[in-house]
Formats: sequence, structure tokens, C-alpha cells
Amino acid sequence: MSRILITGTSSGFGRAIASHFLDRGWEVLATMRTPSAEGLPASDNLRLLPLDVTDASSIADAVAEAGPLDALVNNAGVGMLNVLEGAEIDRARELFETNVLGAMAMTRAVMPGMRARRSGVIVNISSSVTLRPLPALSIYSASKAALNAFTESFSLEAAEFGVRARLVLPGSAPETSFGRNAVARMGMDVPEAYGDFVQACFERLQSATEKTQAHDVAQVVWRAVTDDSAPMKLPAGADAETWFREAGRSAA
Repeated sequence: MSRILITGTSSGFGRAIASHFLDRGWEVLATMRTPSAEGLPASDNLRLLPLDVTDASSIADAVAEAGPLDALVNNAGVGMLNVLEGAEIDRARELFETNVLGAMAMTRAVMPGMRARRSGVIVNISSSVTLRPLPALSIYSASKAALNAFTESFSLEAAEFGVRARLVLPGSAPETSFGRNAVARMGMDVPEAYGDFVQACFERLQSATEKTQAHDVAQVVWRAVTDDSAPMKLPAGADAETWFREAGRSAA
């Protein structure tokens, strides 16, 4: 039975990805800071593990407990919607610790086993915000752009040992709690001078007709993991697919 470890499965994309792979007979190691099976299907193939991707000992314990892996999905991430002047640098550092260094640390932890077996897939969940410049998202976009650059270069190293690395770029998903969690964790103290500007940004985001559903992301991750011919970058969701086309890219 194939085995996959997914980070950030407490809600949203991570939960949908876990359910998708369980439905298809995979053994799923669903990880989160405080393990809970809420929202996940009951299955003998589901194992819950505690994991904080910013904590080296937590990563080591989770990877040791997981055992040999066929796939890793780095989904755990932190959001931020604010102008640069409204964001504390400590918060920006926290965001990069999770979105970039956390994915790097998880990848580094599983790579020895995959390299020894000369097989495996690592999928990093990026974002469609990397396809075009967007206001009030400079820090978040920078973290995902860094994740893209890391993954594309790392994939060349991994390929030497039969390991694939791919990127999934979801669009905006209002149905998930990602935005609410981002505000709760990172705050949103917008400077008064930018108030009208940020409000207009919110309104544009909310009025968009094309959206991403969590199941869209799960389906694209499934392709990234199971299709050896999947391209490096895969958009997920109607809005992401539109932006991908407009950027002159093709998800063949």
C-alpha cells in the first residue's frame, strides 16, 4: 500500500487532500500541530501525527514515526493580507519560517529515505499569487515565490535519485478557513493611510466570480503524485487556471 504524509491537515486543502488519498486506498499520515480526526473520514488507513514544521525535533519525530514514504505534500502554510508598512517584520519572519523553511526542512527530512529507495514524490503547495503582482500581498507572495524557486531547483537534485518534486498553485478559496486563520494568527493592523486602498483590494477579491474549491486542489495534488508526466507547475481551481493561461503558461 502506498503511503503519503501531508502537512497541515486540520482544515481546508490539507484535509481535502487527505480524504482524496484515503478514498483511493492510500495509507495517509495526516499531520497537524494538535492532532484531531475532525472532518476526516474514518479509515484504518488513516494515522494522525503531531507536527510543527518550524520545530526540528517535531519534524524528526514525525518522519521517524511515519516510516518509508512514497509521497510528501508540504501543505502547511500561513497567510498574510496587509501592506508592507502594516506588517511587523517578526510576523513576516514567522510566515517565511512556515511557508518556506518549513517545507525545506520537511523535504530535507524525507529525502534520505526516498534517495535510498530511488523513488518518491514531493509536492509543495504554492499559490496562484505568484502568477501576477498583487497589492497587499507582497510578503505572502514573496514567500510562495521563494517556495517556487526552491522547488524548481531542488527538483534537479532530486531527479538524480529518481525522486520527483512538483508545485501546485491553488487560487482563492473562500470556503476554507485559511483567510480567517491568517488574520487570527498574523493580525491585520492596516495603517490608516492605506485603509481605503486595502478595502478596495478586499472588495475586488470578494467580487471575483472564479474561485477554487478544496477538492480542486486535492485532484491536482493526486495528479502531481501519480502522474510521472505531470508538469512542474500545476494550477488548481478555475481562477488559478485562468491566471495560468493569462501568464502564458500551459498545464499540459
